[in-house]
Amino acid sequence: QLQLGESGGGLVQPEGSLRLSCAASGFTLNYYAIGWFRQAPGKEREGVSCISSGGDRTYYADSVKGRFTISRDTAQNTVYLQMNGLKPEDTAVYYCAADPRVCTTRGTTLLPVMDYWGKGTLVTVSS
Repeated sequence: QLQLGESGGGLVQPEGSLRLSCAASGFTLNYYAIGWFRQAPGKEREGVSCISSGGDRTYYADSVKGRFTISRDTAQNTVYLQMNGLKPEDTAVYYCAADPRVCTTRGTTLLPVMDYWGKGTLVTVSS
C-alpha cells in the first residue's frame, strides 16, 4: 500500500526555520513528482512547491519564493521542504503529495490534483 508521511512541523517564531520531511512507504519517491501543499483554517488548499520526478524542475508559489527550498534525498526516499524566514501567514497544515506524472500547474498556480496524499503536519508561526 502506498503511503506518505509528513513530519517536522511545530511552533516557530517569525523569521525562524523549519524543515519538513515527506517519507514514503510502499513505493519509491524518485519516480514521482512530489508536491507540498498547505491549508490554513477557513482557506482553500494552496500549492506551495513541487519537484519533478527527475528532480530537474521545481516550482514555488510566489508567496514562498526565496524562502522555501524543496529537495530530494534518494537514499532516504524522502523529500524535504526547507522553510526559512517564516511568517505568521505561513501557518497552516502542510501536506505532501505524490503523482506518477508531473507537477500540474495552471498558469502560476500549482494544482492539488496529485494521486497520493499524506495526512499533514501542522506549522504554526507565532511569537
